[in-house]
Amino acid sequence: MTIADFSQRMVVGFILLMLASFASATVTVKDYGYPLTDRYAATVVGTPEGYEARLPEYIPFKKRWLTVFPERQLPDLLWYGKEMIYSVALQKKAAPLIFLIAGTGAAHNGGKNTNMARAFYQAGFHVVALSSPTYPNFVTSASSTGVVGDAQRDAADLYHVMEMIWAELDEDIDATSFNLTGYSLGGFNSAYVAKLDEERKTFNFRRVLLINPPVSLYNSISLLDRMTQSIPGGEDNFAGFFERLVQGFSKIYKDEDDIGGDFLYKAYKAMHLQNEELAALIGVSFRISSGSMVFTSDVMTDYGFVKPKGLELDRYADLTVYDQVLSRVGFTDYYHDFFYPYYKADYPQMSRDEFIAAIGLHSIADYLRNSPKITVMHNQDDIILEPGEIEFFNEVFGDRATIYPHGGHCGNMNYRDNVAHMVATFTGEAQ
Repeated sequence: MTIADFSQRMVVGFILLMLASFASATVTVKDYGYPLTDRYAATVVGTPEGYEARLPEYIPFKKRWLTVFPERQLPDLLWYGKEMIYSVALQKKAAPLIFLIAGTGAAHNGGKNTNMARAFYQAGFHVVALSSPTYPNFVTSASSTGVVGDAQRDAADLYHVMEMIWAELDEDIDATSFNLTGYSLGGFNSAYVAKLDEERKTFNFRRVLLINPPVSLYNSISLLDRMTQSIPGGEDNFAGFFERLVQGFSKIYKDEDDIGGDFLYKAYKAMHLQNEELAALIGVSFRISSGSMVFTSDVMTDYGFVKPKGLELDRYADLTVYDQVLSRVGFTDYYHDFFYPYYKADYPQMSRDEFIAAIGLHSIADYLRNSPKITVMHNQDDIILEPGEIEFFNEVFGDRATIYPHGGHCGNMNYRDNVAHMVATFTGEAQ
């Protein structure tokens, strides 16, 4: 592999991971040591080396496969997606179990889930890590409809999977309690899963932590869609913008002895990326991630949103034209032209605006307000929140919300103080 090839793959992977890549009586953190105070830089770079939590290099974090719908027949293009893939790290003795739900478009073993798994395993937990319902493998193998984004349906699909996984694990391990957390969209999903568990009572979750969740899914996806408008020269200049990133990363890579945990921070500093460029990078990452989900859903349902309805694509099909279309399709386009029409028949009395309101935390605010086991950690400067939305957490959670002054969207998740707080939330040692 050439330097250019490696760099391009590295940039693409970096982009996908950034978002894969989402307190008053509230506990507002003061004297906070996370080093990046720019919210866009924090979102992109994460936690620089030297500020990260000390976590074990190795845990027995292993992939497993689950057949959720044995009778499901997939389109040939998606032949590889029959089984749902997840990861576990299991203790050898009785221990509490924690489920981790990844953020938008992210896999069960993505960077943020893996770091959380290392932290919780080190703290003595059995760990079960799940992909986001927006991750293509979940869409093909575990989504009941193949069209994700409905908060209650996604929660039901996640809960069904969790029950199936526990039915298998119950034969091998002893769980002393069940717990739940997720970041970004996974934090949002966790709130709805917790509410569903109040009815079904399979797990009776002891504690639930929501990390950087959106308040309104629609508001957050709209913000992220608009960030693509920050590409210098507009969306038509994406190729030039991307090429500049590849060249910049290539130069820094050639000058570095390694590309370890501090590489992105060094790249950010060396390339002098401005806020609008960082915003563009974030928007593009979301567009790539959401585009993969949208196309998978379209093929699964033969809806005709991007792929012509009735056209069967085999596993060898050239998808270049669809990639070009998807680069222009925002998540709000998916919502208005695919998601909402698809589900409209199930909710005939609901207007478009009422449907938007129904897929937010406001619709379960009373439950969240009165459920002491659910806590939140968030950032005052999170880029996926509209102005004033952080006050939702102040008002609903009170002293069960911990708000950090900066960190962007999940940028400080691996900062030592944040990791300590995550773990302490479930071990009963939170201050």
